[in-house]
Amino acid sequence: MTEVRTPSGPAVASHARRGYLDWLRGIAVLIMIQAHTFDSWTQVADRGRWPYGWAMILGGFGAPVFLFLAGIALALAGGSRMRKGLSAQEVGARARRRAWEIFGLAFVFRLQSWLISGGPVRSLLKVDILNVMGLAMLMAAVVWGLGRSARWRSAALAGGAIAIAMATPIVRVTPWLSWLPEPIEWYFRSPSGRTTFTLFPWAGFLLGGAAIGVWLDGARTAGAERRFNIVLAALGVVIALGGYAASFLPPIYADTHFWTSSPTFFFLRLGVLTLAVPIAYAWNAAWTGRSPIQEFGIASFFVYWIHVEMVYGSPSAGIHHALTLGQVAVACVAFGAFLFALVKLKDRGVEWYRRSYGAPKAGHYARQSG
Repeated sequence: MTEVRTPSGPAVASHARRGYLDWLRGIAVLIMIQAHTFDSWTQVADRGRWPYGWAMILGGFGAPVFLFLAGIALALAGGSRMRKGLSAQEVGARARRRAWEIFGLAFVFRLQSWLISGGPVRSLLKVDILNVMGLAMLMAAVVWGLGRSARWRSAALAGGAIAIAMATPIVRVTPWLSWLPEPIEWYFRSPSGRTTFTLFPWAGFLLGGAAIGVWLDGARTAGAERRFNIVLAALGVVIALGGYAASFLPPIYADTHFWTSSPTFFFLRLGVLTLAVPIAYAWNAAWTGRSPIQEFGIASFFVYWIHVEMVYGSPSAGIHHALTLGQVAVACVAFGAFLFALVKLKDRGVEWYRRSYGAPKAGHYARQSG
């Protein structure tokens, strides 16, 4: 994104970094750490207890937040580049290139995991959040590039999110995909349970975020951004309550699982994500100074990249499924503090490199990438 941090409060100008999105991304990092540590380290005997169940429900919001915010960032970057004089075709091409980069990094990440902890070679093809994020960004970039106005783009992206959610139960059971090789079928559904992430419904969160990002990009004054977040809060409540209410209606699909393929659960979560943006806006407006949660958010990709193998791989093999819930809670806090220390160490190393070798500052990179 082409944004630079303002010293306090939410962003105002079109080129100002919206710190509340970093704050929300930081919350997603904390949720991710909690979800992964509880999932990997909790002993089997405690997995049936209600605290573990609620921890997993909360953990289920981490990945949607990342995808949702990636969609917002894609739309904000597109709007900023067009205001700098790039054509819609050029902006779309850059967005597609970035999407392919993310998709490629997914395989680098799996290779890293395989080299550290081993496993079957087949695991290199496992579909994870980066695979879905890359392809979902590609979808959003194509839709964005086809648009001729912000209103058209927002409507088309929102329509794509709705279509993906409504098609998910059908995709999960259709025999038309059975002929695909399993590593490709996993991108649409996972009959063998080899992956949590599939394009249906997960890509819908990114497209939904992109639709809101197009709308947010038009709010380029303090007053406009405040009004945007008020409306967005109301919209989030309506979507979430609508999804919740629909869950009590007779299902329109013959075979739907609420926690995985149900459109009602998708819209409930999408509503919560939408509401989370104005909540983050209000919190950030009341906060003075730099927030550690924002720092986690800015370093979210770094934290994701380094921590997964620490939690699930050989570095922590001795405590896999071995700790009580209380022990996992303590370990989770300690591990989070350790990761934050690594973030600070990484930041210092980058700053030292820039001072020593005269590398451009972060603001320069932001301007060039925007």
